[in-house]
Amino acid sequence: MKFGVSSYSFKKLLNNGMTYFEVCDEAVKMGYDGIEFVDLTLAHGNGQETLEELAVALREYCAKLGLPIVAYTIGSDFLNGLRCTPAEEPARVKKCVDIACLLGAKVMRHDAFWSMAGLRDWKAAVDRIVPAIQEVADYAKECGIKTCTENHGTIIQDSDRMEYLIRAVDRENYGWLIDLGNFMCADEDPQRAVGVAAPYAMHAHIKDFIFKSGQCIKPEGHWLTTRSGNYLRGTVVGDGVVPIKPCLTILKNAGYDGYVSVEFEGEEDNLTALKNGLAFLRKVDACQG
Repeated sequence: MKFGVSSYSFKKLLNNGMTYFEVCDEAVKMGYDGIEFVDLTLAHGNGQETLEELAVALREYCAKLGLPIVAYTIGSDFLNGLRCTPAEEPARVKKCVDIACLLGAKVMRHDAFWSMAGLRDWKAAVDRIVPAIQEVADYAKECGIKTCTENHGTIIQDSDRMEYLIRAVDRENYGWLIDLGNFMCADEDPQRAVGVAAPYAMHAHIKDFIFKSGQCIKPEGHWLTTRSGNYLRGTVVGDGVVPIKPCLTILKNAGYDGYVSVEFEGEEDNLTALKNGLAFLRKVDACQG
């Protein structure tokens, strides 16, 4: 399999002054096969004045490094709007498609929604946003880009809800960004969920979690509370409880041949965690033959 790394995995280093270009250097040093960028911001560039200039500079820099840009990942909310009204959200997201095109990325992830906007039924919420997602997918198709939504965000996190969304949108170039770990945030077994998700895969993320039962007192530190009251903390890929090996086997057997990007969000040292995580994934891949 081909393993990429998300710029999100370098969040602490980016916040301390690292640039996207230095992220790319580190990814190459560690041996990753590709890079994924998340919501580009000029603060992590090299003096570019527009996002368009930054995207072109990154594409050219990665080309020199021999590091493919495998995906562009952006935040969005078609039900409530993100930094704009819901009616304006499709146009805003289509501008992000333009950035993905300048990067040379063939996949762009956008979110569905983050809160219910007064609705009680998640299916009603999904049905309301379907036309907007179709509009974005149709626009992206003209650029040769596949769009996808990730199983995250507390509401659209379960495999049955995501499958309902993708079938409702019903676009050939729209599918699922399968995050192996995020199913646990909805207390769903990742191995079972990936079996549901695999036929719709456009891209994939790997993260790992340490798990504590909700019967315990919540530990101190950066722990998430799952929908059913259990606790998760991000950790190095391979050090947690996400069943990574069988999940990757399911994806491979389903014919998925795209990149799998590491998303590290633990408290361990960024670079050490990413090196060790990739070494673990190479061993897993070798076991699959």
